[in-house]
Amino acid sequence: QVQLVESGGGLVQAGGSLRLACAASGRIFSFNAMGWYRQAPGNERELVATISSGFRTNYADSVKGRFTISRDNAKNTVYLQMNSLKPEDTAVYYCTMADRYWGQGTQVTVSS
Repeated sequence: QVQLVESGGGLVQAGGSLRLACAASGRIFSFNAMGWYRQAPGNERELVATISSGFRTNYADSVKGRFTISRDNAKNTVYLQMNSLKPEDTAVYYCTMADRYWGQGTQVTVSS
């Protein structure tokens, strides 16, 4: 069983930055794609970014040029660097491994 634990959320002013981290248990991290999703109140969960086992990345149009996903296989950790944050980025951010395992989520709040 894989466990994913997110960290790094918080309250930041518009234009600021945060870095989220997601640490995975087990030995299958390096073989799987990882991703970040987010869900704002009243909205459906939406894809933010993914990174394949081969380090290929994909981003939602709304975050391209502002967010960067990366992974450190030695640490079983995936990161989401979020810059130039906007109030509309406010949401609970979830980490996922291959859309199969999910973390508990971390709140990101961007004030205007």
